[in-house]
Amino acid sequence: MSEHPEHPDRRHHYTEDEVAREVTELEGKSATAARIFDLRRIIGGLFVLYGVIVTITGITDSQAAIDKAQGVNINLWTGIGMLLLGIFFLAWLKLRPTPPPLPPAGLPEETRGD
Repeated sequence: MSEHPEHPDRRHHYTEDEVAREVTELEGKSATAARIFDLRRIIGGLFVLYGVIVTITGITDSQAAIDKAQGVNINLWTGIGMLLLGIFFLAWLKLRPTPPPLPPAGLPEETRGD
């Protein structure tokens, strides 16, 4: 099969500059995707969200629900714990962000961006 089905006789040969530019673009997109889908962001966000919900539930619990848990407002304490864990993950993400990927070893020095 050819590279361009509409022009089977014509093949495009990429220059080194075009290949280097394409590699740089893909590396930038990859680094952005890695930062967006960092597990610390997902875990921290979910724990904060669920922590807020469980904390509100604990604040609004009736005395009967507290008595059922032997006098401990378990929803309130669990919600606060979840909030603290979620804030820890988000702070960890903020204090130690994902490092940018290292440039490939095969590229010439002038295309690495150093």
